[in-house]
Amino acid sequence: MATKRNKYESFQVGDTVYRTTINKMQKNRKPYTVPDARNLHAFIPGTILDIAFKDGEQVKEGDIIMYLEAMKMKNIIKAPFDGEIKKIYVKEGETVSKNHLLVELK
Repeated sequence: MATKRNKYESFQVGDTVYRTTINKMQKNRKPYTVPDARNLHAFIPGTILDIAFKDGEQVKEGDIIMYLEAMKMKNIIKAPFDGEIKKIYVKEGETVSKNHLLVELK
């Protein structure tokens, strides 16, 4: 009876090298990329209730840019830093999916 031999692959985390088997799903997985803090995305599907700013306006860290209603709760989308609104990609009343781009800051 022939046995299938597992092929071990090496990968490094910090200074440590690990050897393990990697399945097809793990090999085809999209690599992680650091999110761009200038782009604000919907973290949950919902409806845009109110937008407090327009393109080109200045925002301060913590300013409420818009409200996203999901499951009868108002979620606040705040400015993560001082800056200017480059573009707002949604309108009031619009339904958005998870990870939908809402606002781009500069």
